[in-house]
Amino acid sequence: MIIIPARLKSTRFAEKILCEIKGVPMFIATARQVSSVDEVCIAVDDEKVLHIAKDFNFKAVLTQKNHESGTDRINEVCEILKLKNDELIINVQADEPFIESENLAKFKAFSEDCLKRDAFMASCYKKISSAQAQDPNLVKVVCDNQGFALYFSRAKIPYEREKYTEDFKGHLGIYAYSVKALNEFCHFKNSHLEKAEKLEQLRAIENSKKIKMLEISTQSMGIDTKEDYEKALKIFKA
Repeated sequence: MIIIPARLKSTRFAEKILCEIKGVPMFIATARQVSSVDEVCIAVDDEKVLHIAKDFNFKAVLTQKNHESGTDRINEVCEILKLKNDELIINVQADEPFIESENLAKFKAFSEDCLKRDAFMASCYKKISSAQAQDPNLVKVVCDNQGFALYFSRAKIPYEREKYTEDFKGHLGIYAYSVKALNEFCHFKNSHLEKAEKLEQLRAIENSKKIKMLEISTQSMGIDTKEDYEKALKIFKA
């Protein structure tokens, strides 16, 4: 199941999930974009958003407002829906309306394989330039030789003390885990690294959990700020 956490309030861009993309609210555009890959459920925290989701014929669950992360919100949905421990959950952020369905299908197959073997969670990244890596709104990831994440940061990582010839890796806000792993994750205490960077995936890293990363080629961009939104509209119109 694909679960989209759709929190109404946003500190950097007020009520961004309601901004129009392709003639519909952003979170609906995201749901439409991924609906061919798996069943979609939208995890909302506001009655207004719940009614919008249902008006567009999407399954939606009203969750508590006080969750500190989208992952915690998704965990509540799993409990409400009484999903089985081994069910695969794909977390797609509500501000990813341009994620390609073929890439998500590829990620789903990748996740089904690696979660059965050696990973606690799965996520993905795209190659970005050194200049793009300087943007703190674009999260970076560094990986080991087996493709497991070593660290995520808003800072530019790795730091270029000397000439660095490899591509930088821009993290995409898509995750996969079993219901069991998700519940375990949500029972970890919020980590110091998570609080410092405001990146919830660091909670898993700080608890010695492995996150397997998939490289994909994508034109998608997450919309974190009003500037991102305006840029996305120009790209879409083009």
